[in-house]
Amino acid sequence: MVQEKKQEFISVVTPVYKCSQSLNLLYERLTKTLSAISDNFEIIMVNDASPDDAWKTIKSLAEKDKRVKGIKLSRNFGQHNAIMAGLNYANGKWIVVMDCDLQDQPEEILKLYKQADQGYKIVFGKRENRQDHFIKKATSKLFYKLLSYLTDTEQDASIANFGIYHRKTINALLSMGDKIRYFPVMIRWVGFKSCAIEIKHAERADGKSSYSWSSLLSLAMDIMLSYSDKPLKITIKTGFFISFISFLVSLYILLKVLIYDVSVPGWASTIISIWFLGGLIIMVLGIVGIYVGKTFDQTKQRPLYIVKETI
Repeated sequence: MVQEKKQEFISVVTPVYKCSQSLNLLYERLTKTLSAISDNFEIIMVNDASPDDAWKTIKSLAEKDKRVKGIKLSRNFGQHNAIMAGLNYANGKWIVVMDCDLQDQPEEILKLYKQADQGYKIVFGKRENRQDHFIKKATSKLFYKLLSYLTDTEQDASIANFGIYHRKTINALLSMGDKIRYFPVMIRWVGFKSCAIEIKHAERADGKSSYSWSSLLSLAMDIMLSYSDKPLKITIKTGFFISFISFLVSLYILLKVLIYDVSVPGWASTIISIWFLGGLIIMVLGIVGIYVGKTFDQTKQRPLYIVKETI
């Protein structure tokens, strides 16, 4: 528990998509928790073109309580762009980022704030006993291990968006010009004194995750290629390795022909080599093409999101 109520302004940013039934309960639990910390707070709900009645609920809450702000995006721009929209509207000295489905429990903000009060600028919520099915947890661990390798940074599958962040860290994050936004990686990159504390993770209160397997795979590819050039370096190393092996094999065959006068039938090996190298070349060209495409997207300087309405 927070021992003494302070008057620091606190903002809570939550992207909203397909969980309209959770919003009223989220509001009640947030106001109760935040009121124990400070009388000055705001709750920013970003409607990422949710197909349900989310915007209607957000408007109702905002009309009832001026501390609630609603942002409606013109279309679905994705969770992390919706977070950026909310951060741009946030005014707090401390900003909490959390999901709206109540798997991130509002009461845990007390723990996060208490830890931040010890001099930390970033406090991550480390999900204790993550309440997701086995396959999702396993693939998440695999993704974060691969992301750690590719980006040469320490990534933890138990840490997502939920945490409390000082105004300085959010300003630094917003100054970044990346086209592909992934909040957990970007907030780690900005630096500042940080730590992670264990928090309780709950079952999803309403509906199911909006991420399909295909969208998760697409997001994973975007993130890994946007935040690392290591795939290009790996292909270069692979090319050198294949060239070296090919040189040794060619030398061996040449010696057999010159010294032992042995004819070497090579149709099968030639076809296999052509297929293998052809596939490798196409793969390398594909990777380079993706990087070129992302560079093209970056040069267009399109906005990350478009706000249709605010309340």
